[in-house]
Amino acid sequence: MLEYVLLAVPVVFLVASVYFAYKNVVMGRRSRKSAVLRQIASFAIVGSVCLITSMVAMAAGEGDAAAEAAKTAASSGDINMGLSMIGAALATGISGIGGGIAVGGAAPAAIGATSEDPKAFGKALIFVALGEGVALYGLLVSILIISKIG
Repeated sequence: MLEYVLLAVPVVFLVASVYFAYKNVVMGRRSRKSAVLRQIASFAIVGSVCLITSMVAMAAGEGDAAAEAAKTAASSGDINMGLSMIGAALATGISGIGGGIAVGGAAPAAIGATSEDPKAFGKALIFVALGEGVALYGLLVSILIISKIG
């Protein structure tokens, strides 16, 4: 029962922070910058809560089996699989962030160009698709990494 409560606490924090940030921006009480700062602070709080709960669980003796399994996995050579999973996650995450930045800059410009000249839609769409392609390439690289391990 304690495990479910410990799992529910971070989820409640994250959902509540997203809801309140959205509500404040829609109501006009806060600027977007303060909403982003609140989100970062809430993620830091959730991370520290997760760390504290895992430390409490290990102190209570519930983490002994997990620690023993981690030692066994590390000694049997599964460290390569763990590092490749981290590499796949980084490839997907960083390419997704880069693609989001690219689309965030290209899409408004494409909409503006299309509103001025409807014939520019095809050219503008290419630039937006190039930004999305970055994220797709990162996803492809992570799929190749994962298929290589499995």
